[in-house]
Amino acid sequence: MTVAEPAFEMLILSPELAGTLMSPDEFDSVEDWDDDYTYELINGVLVVTPPVSDRERGPNDELGHLLRTYRDNHPKGHCLDLTLFESLVCTPNNRRRADRVIWVGLGRTPNPIRDIPTIAVEFVSEGKRNRRRDYLAKREEYMAAGVREYWIFDRFRRILTVVRPNEPDVIVKETESYRTPLLPGFELPLHKLLSVADSLEQSASDD
Repeated sequence: MTVAEPAFEMLILSPELAGTLMSPDEFDSVEDWDDDYTYELINGVLVVTPPVSDRERGPNDELGHLLRTYRDNHPKGHCLDLTLFESLVCTPNNRRRADRVIWVGLGRTPNPIRDIPTIAVEFVSEGKRNRRRDYLAKREEYMAAGVREYWIFDRFRRILTVVRPNEPDVIVKETESYRTPLLPGFELPLHKLLSVADSLEQSASDD
């Protein structure tokens, strides 16, 4: 006699599932979701958030452009393996969605699930809760996971904070440019990213 195996219910992530208890393996096995939202696994709980605002996406796109220009045109740009927009960072217990991740020095195309990013990037969202998440919770988790630099772009304070393990934070002001030894020759003028956010803010206020 053949015993039929129980049917596997395919899980589709959606806002209605916010607060669902899940294991990292269960989260990683999901193959379908509502693209209008983003999903994270935090302390075993599914967290669902709406898409980020244009004031965050715009500067993020500009950062991606600067990174790819460096990769394609600078003599040492080959050290940049890959940069991705809105990608999961897998820590032992959580699945955090970073606004941007950067892999450096692997010499190959990284596996986004297996390879911890060299640099994680967040663009601070409006609200006290979001600020605490970006400045405190994600900082702790990214450093524990092995991220070598964590860039926090704060358009409200007009600064970039660079976090490195066991080192003092680096604060970059609006009129300054940031340079990192992880990307030799790469220069990041903060005002370029802030000006994109400002333009989008002005456009939204004109409606």
